[in-house]
Amino acid sequence: MKYGLALTLLLWTLLLVAVGWQRSAKAAGVALRPQDTPEQAVRSLLHSVRERNLPKAQAQLANADQVDSSAFVYDLAGGDGSLRTYSNLEDSEVSLLHQEADDALVRVKLNWSTAVGSLSDTRDLKVVRQANGWKVFWPVSQVPKLPAQVMAVNYLRWDVVNRGPEGEWGTASIDPPKVRIISMNAIERSDSVIVMGEVVNEDTIPAYLNVNAALVDANGLEFRNEGSFDKVSHILLPSQVTPYRIDFPKVRLNQLKQVRMDANVAAVPASADPVIGVMNQRLEKDALGNKVLAGELVNQSGQTVNIAHVLATCYDNNGKVIWVSDEYVDRALLPMTPQPFAADLPADVAARVQRFRVMVSQYTRGAS
Repeated sequence: MKYGLALTLLLWTLLLVAVGWQRSAKAAGVALRPQDTPEQAVRSLLHSVRERNLPKAQAQLANADQVDSSAFVYDLAGGDGSLRTYSNLEDSEVSLLHQEADDALVRVKLNWSTAVGSLSDTRDLKVVRQANGWKVFWPVSQVPKLPAQVMAVNYLRWDVVNRGPEGEWGTASIDPPKVRIISMNAIERSDSVIVMGEVVNEDTIPAYLNVNAALVDANGLEFRNEGSFDKVSHILLPSQVTPYRIDFPKVRLNQLKQVRMDANVAAVPASADPVIGVMNQRLEKDALGNKVLAGELVNQSGQTVNIAHVLATCYDNNGKVIWVSDEYVDRALLPMTPQPFAADLPADVAARVQRFRVMVSQYTRGAS
């Protein structure tokens, strides 16, 4: 009798351990049997990507022998000093869109952590059933390869000489360039006040720019002060116009009487190269149904642009700035190779947009 009870308790203990192990594995995002469902196949693949074990991830593909390894690594881990090169897959959201007997379509939203914040990438992946279960069919692509060519270089450049002991930023003896804030619009969205507008460089030399805003209450006292951070083009060439946007979380418009604006400026060395063209600008919906301003960037120089930052200014029918959006492109811009971008827009703003303008700031490794 006592042995039967002991055996029963042992069996129940083993069963509970198995259930607990299964639940903990699911909570960690690891599929126990990645071949069971299309979603499990995708999650198993992404688990290997999150561990940065890309050879293991490629081995899990349905068409592993058709996918070029360097292209697979370039797609998921980046290259050419791009923002993706310094990113990690933080988490992912997987949802089944369609399934038949031997194939399925799974949508995955990849959330990457980067030095400039979180970036998302949504993809629809084909998953097929094979003899050993479901596997992801990865789109076959190649690492971009440029033909050998000679490109003429003809661009303006400004140098700062006699900089002093501070180095290239030591320009205290040079009068700062003349810049002017040409518009300002304060709006309220959700629980925030957003200040936006445009600044122009009216000088003949480049300017390094920071835009600050201070909120003033009914008593004439400043109670909040914020800067534009990266929602502005910090390097402004002569006659160039940049948008700016400054967010004040947890503030209401009725709390303020006035906005005091200030532009901090310094003379810096700069050049008009590389030139980045913005092509096929258009308003559309992305895969998740969100409104975006989409287009393609074309690096018209002969050097690789490692990181590109898109700034989009939206105007209403009166020419008033009603929104400023920005988007970091996590792929490097290779010479003469189009690279898509998509900057998010609130749905109500997109409905009122009559005109928009896109400018691109860039970081090139090794450039001054």
